[in-house]
Amino acid sequence: MPLDLYIIAVFCFVESAMNKIFPTLKLRQSGPSPQLLDSEVICMEIVGEFLSIDYDKKIWEYFKNHWKHFFPKISCRTSFTRQAANLIRVKQEIHGYLIKELHANSDPIHMLDGFPISICILARANRCKSFKGIASYSYCASKKEYYYGFHGNVVISFDGAISGFTVTAANVDERESIFEITDNISGLLIGDKGYISNDLKNILLKERKIDLQTPLRDNMIDTRDKNFVKMLTSTRRKVETVIGQLADRFNSEYTNARDIWHLSNRFIRKILSHNVSVFLNKFIGNEPLQFEKLVSQ
Repeated sequence: MPLDLYIIAVFCFVESAMNKIFPTLKLRQSGPSPQLLDSEVICMEIVGEFLSIDYDKKIWEYFKNHWKHFFPKISCRTSFTRQAANLIRVKQEIHGYLIKELHANSDPIHMLDGFPISICILARANRCKSFKGIASYSYCASKKEYYYGFHGNVVISFDGAISGFTVTAANVDERESIFEITDNISGLLIGDKGYISNDLKNILLKERKIDLQTPLRDNMIDTRDKNFVKMLTSTRRKVETVIGQLADRFNSEYTNARDIWHLSNRFIRKILSHNVSVFLNKFIGNEPLQFEKLVSQ
C-alpha cells in the first residue's frame, strides 16, 4: 500500500485499539490536554520505527516536515518526546491487545532467541556513565565479538508475531529469562543450543506444558527422529528472520537511550511496530513477515 495509506491504517488501528482497551478511562486526571492525540503520537512512533527512524527527534522532524497535513497540531519536539515516553504503559496495553488479535499465544508452536543491545563501542565502555551498575559485558557468538550493554529476548508465534519479550543485563544467562517471556503459551517451543538444559526442559513441561526442543551439541547423542530434528531446524529460521528484522529495520541492537525508562519505551515501540506490521500484512493477504511488500514508497 502507499505510505499515506499505511499511516492512516496504523492510526486507525491504534485509535480503535485504545477505544476498546480504555472505553471509559481518562488517561489524564489533571492538567491541560496535549495538542496531539495520544493515538497520533503512538501512530507516529510506530510508523517512524517501521521506516527505521528511531530517534524521537528524527521522528518528530520527519512528521513535521512531511506529514503536517496529517498531524496539523504537532507542536515542539520536547512536548512530543515527553508525551511519547509517558505513553509507555498504553503501548504495553496495545501490544497485549494485538497479541490477542493475532492469536499469538494460542499457537501450538513458538520459537525464541536473543540478541545483543549495545550501549557504546567496547573501547568506551569503561568511561560510559549510562546504565552504570546495570549494563554488563558479554560475548555475542553470532558476531564473534564482545560488547557492553544488554541482551534482548523474544518469543514468537508460528506466524512471526512477538508474543513475549524482555531485556536483561548482557551477562545474564538467556535461560533465566525464559520464564518471563513464556507466561501465556504452551505446546512446542523451539530454541537454539543456548537453551539446552534437562532441568529447564522438565520444569517447563511439568509447570507450563511447554515442550522445549533444541538442536544438540556435536558431542551429544540425538535419539529423536531425523525428520523431527529437520523440522525443528527449518522452523527455527523464522525467529532468526524476526531477529534480523529487529536489528536491520528497527535498529534494536543499539539503545539510543540513557535511562531504563526511555530504553523500555523504545524497546516496546519497536516490538509494537513489528507486530502491527505483521497484523497489517495478514489483513491485506501478504505473508506476515514480508515487510518489504507492506509499503510501496
